[in-house]
Amino acid sequence: MQSLRMIEDWPVPNAAAAVVRGADGAVLGAHGPQQHLFPLASVTKLLTSYAVLVAVEEGVFELDDPAGPTGSTVRHLLAHTSGLAFDEHRVMAEPGNRRLYSNAGFDVLAAALAEASGIEFGRYAAEAVFEPLGMHSTLINTAHRSPAGAGGLSTVADLALFAAELQAPKLLDPSTLHAATREVAFPGTNGVLPGFGHRRPNDWGLGFEIRDGKAPHWTGTANSPATFGHFGQSGTFLWVDPAAGVACVALTDRDFGPWAAEVWPQLGDAVLAEL
Repeated sequence: MQSLRMIEDWPVPNAAAAVVRGADGAVLGAHGPQQHLFPLASVTKLLTSYAVLVAVEEGVFELDDPAGPTGSTVRHLLAHTSGLAFDEHRVMAEPGNRRLYSNAGFDVLAAALAEASGIEFGRYAAEAVFEPLGMHSTLINTAHRSPAGAGGLSTVADLALFAAELQAPKLLDPSTLHAATREVAFPGTNGVLPGFGHRRPNDWGLGFEIRDGKAPHWTGTANSPATFGHFGQSGTFLWVDPAAGVACVALTDRDFGPWAAEVWPQLGDAVLAEL
């Protein structure tokens, strides 16, 4: 795909991207070093969330089991409505009242899964998600880093496999994935979309941001409201547009900033136009 060549002009040391078709998981286009290992930052939350959803289906725990602050559940933590602060284990609101984007909440979520399963979270994620999908270069290092972001490393080649899974799941029942990516958790909840300001409402699924009517946004102006995914502070993103039937992954090694807010939507629009 010629549109992916746009990443050559991005002001970053290294960049790689791919587009994955939902119908069969085929990689429609790829550009840049597909096997280069990039820090994922908050794109890691998609992997963490998927491992949690697998754990729910396996009966390790349930979405409405208590986890985090008093009154909070696994569901609240996934949806950033537990009331925990951004990077502190400090309660800022009653569960379910505000969409407080929380790295701390994902730390608690991973710890809850580890406690319930008796397996260290990074190992659980590898056994439940990465190894079955053939994502051999992907890891979440929880020894000294956070499962909310800093602990995640992967390649575009691996995330292309994950993007295929997000469009035609083999590890989850389709209804579970639909609930996590297409149904707003705690509808009408307001909050800040990191890097883009306050959104009323700030729609989110279970670990997956749902675009809906947010503008401006890090996906393209042509992306449908059903688009879901996540971006990371390390200059990374993964989105899936069910209406277009494709996913797009882009990884870089420059921190998110105005440059990304400008070029990411342009790439999204170019990809969708080429298709």
